[in-house]
Amino acid sequence: MAENDLSIGVDMGGTSIKFAVVRGTELIGRAEPVRTQDFVSPDAIFAEVGKRLKELISRFPDVKAVGMGIPGFVDHDRGIADSLTNVPGWYDVPVRDMLEEMTGLPAAVDNDANCMAYAEWKLGAGKGLNDLVCLTLGTGVGSGIVANGQMLRGSLGAAGELGHLSIDYQGRLGYYKNHGALENYIGHPRIQEDAAAAYAAAGQEKPLEDCAPYPLELAAKAGDPVALAMWDDIARKLATGLLSCHYILNPAAFIIGGGVAKAGDLLFEPLHRYLKAQTYGPHYEKLRILPAQFSNEAGIIGAARMALEEAEARGKA
Repeated sequence: MAENDLSIGVDMGGTSIKFAVVRGTELIGRAEPVRTQDFVSPDAIFAEVGKRLKELISRFPDVKAVGMGIPGFVDHDRGIADSLTNVPGWYDVPVRDMLEEMTGLPAAVDNDANCMAYAEWKLGAGKGLNDLVCLTLGTGVGSGIVANGQMLRGSLGAAGELGHLSIDYQGRLGYYKNHGALENYIGHPRIQEDAAAAYAAAGQEKPLEDCAPYPLELAAKAGDPVALAMWDDIARKLATGLLSCHYILNPAAFIIGGGVAKAGDLLFEPLHRYLKAQTYGPHYEKLRILPAQFSNEAGIIGAARMALEEAEARGKA
């Protein structure tokens, strides 16, 4: 595989599907996004996806593969997607076969958080590491795991769903009726609700939009004690989840991205403090907590890279 080889990355979200031709870490061509909610079935969505892919291939005829990240459970080996987050009607959809049929190119499909982790592992903050956990902190908590130099996907493609890891067995009820799921404490909506409640308890009424992570970051940097306490609490809850991962997986690094992580030291400084206080000393000294290198394009970059490398391994690139 040459460094200048081109592939297409597709990043499917609950609201839109984004497309780009990728060379290394550079996005050199884009197509108009598809609004996910405008279509009622996988076939209807893929009719539009096919149009965008063919447009990109006509503009970049040297493209060698296409990869797609999907928000839900994916059987990577079979190329089948099932039970998508915020997208109804997806059950055993043969995504890889559909992509290959409409483009004539080798294709790969994986969970969107795995694609993000793949980008950071192969090209970003985790390059050169064989064991890492990559998290994106947004509306929920997405994550991907690399163990012994391989993506860890599990028997049903559900490995690495750290957003559903419990930090309190009597805690809040989650999407799958599980108690104490991490993302029910440090996902954007819950941060807003908890911050509004904290301000109310301090005698201040704040609208929810003023309690989102970015306004909360600005307030903390201005010395607001409620906001500072909120960031400390977010870090403590995240540390609780990471500690479980650490003792199970023993990664060399946790790579953390997403909107919540943009708070920088407000999150990372107390996170280090809580991890250090609860980790075996020599292990903590070797553990790296790294900010993600890629931002909103990580899923596209990772899907494109994954497809290119797998095509080469199958002798199709």
